Amino acid sequence: MPEMFFTVRWPDGAQERCYSPSLVITDHLAVGADYALGDFVARCDAALSEASERVQQKYGYFCSSAIDQLGQIKHRAQAFEADASPRVQVLAFTPGSR
Repeated sequence: MPEMFFTVRWPDGAQERCYSPSLVITDHLAVGADYALGDFVARCDAALSEASERVQQKYGYFCSSAIDQLGQIKHRAQAFEADASPRVQVLAFTPGSR
């Protein structure tokens, strides 16, 4: 199952490289797109949950790396919830291995 990394720019300008165990992330996010914080988190939740389920179907166990990444995204997003209109931009997709 091919892995995919996606690089995002958070509302404070910080960039973060995130992990998906599946290319399914590209069905939910687009390079260059700018998402409202809640929409970004919801899209990541859907994509990473789906990716983890695909791993479970193929190997018999859920992908803890996908679930951990989702937890990190949700935790990071909490820091911006009080901002007026926080946005997250997707900068790149990078296929490959860790």
